[in-house]
Amino acid sequence: MKREQFGVLALATLFLGTATQADDRVPTGTLRVTYIATNPVQASVDQKTGEVRGPGADMARAVAKHLGVPVKITGVAGPAGVLDSLKKGEADMGLLAFDPERAKEVDFSPPYALAQNTYLVPEASPLRSVTDIDKTGVRVGVTERDAGDLYLSRALKAAELKRNNTGNLDVVTKWLADHTVDAYGTNRQRLTEIAARNPGYRLLPDNFYGVEQSVIVPKGHKALIEEINATLEEARSSGLVAEAIARSGLIGLDVAPARP
Repeated sequence: MKREQFGVLALATLFLGTATQADDRVPTGTLRVTYIATNPVQASVDQKTGEVRGPGADMARAVAKHLGVPVKITGVAGPAGVLDSLKKGEADMGLLAFDPERAKEVDFSPPYALAQNTYLVPEASPLRSVTDIDKTGVRVGVTERDAGDLYLSRALKAAELKRNNTGNLDVVTKWLADHTVDAYGTNRQRLTEIAARNPGYRLLPDNFYGVEQSVIVPKGHKALIEEINATLEEARSSGLVAEAIARSGLIGLDVAPARP
């Protein structure tokens, strides 16, 4: 074989290998991303423009730009919806808080942000700090399978957990008002919004957990998670994550520290 022919063949082989690799990472040619529709810490839909905005959405767009493909970002019902979308092949990437149990089902990136979690209590409640919560007789409301639920299921030893299995946060003030629970735990942004709409309630001043906001891919998708990890590290070091959080106006959301 002539040198010129060999060079053309080698170049074609390299091109085809790269295309196959890109197809493996984004098989439809569009990066399909899902997030929890009721979690503004990840993303939310602008009611005027219909655009999906938020730190998680900005990270998804950064990954798509890195890969050189368009992106489609879709809200789904709860953590289970995000996990199911990947398992069913309906999404390539999801936005989800890290938890060891979830890591058995999907692969996680290092966190790009920490969403601080605290409790909402009635104004007259004797509970003044998260250290007052884990005591016998204290009933704590959580959203079932939420990151707060998963963490508190491990952390609380004396307090009783009551799980909201509807995912509807309208029950928060109802449960507090009718004494079903003494406190409700979830992220500060959600609780701040609830308190703003419902006078007579307050957030505790400290936090019980900084939930690691991360990106997930189906188990074993090594090529895609490596691209995501590189993009998120660049976003952290360049200040993109900090800018995304500041632009969102979200409360209790911090840039996650870099991992070795």
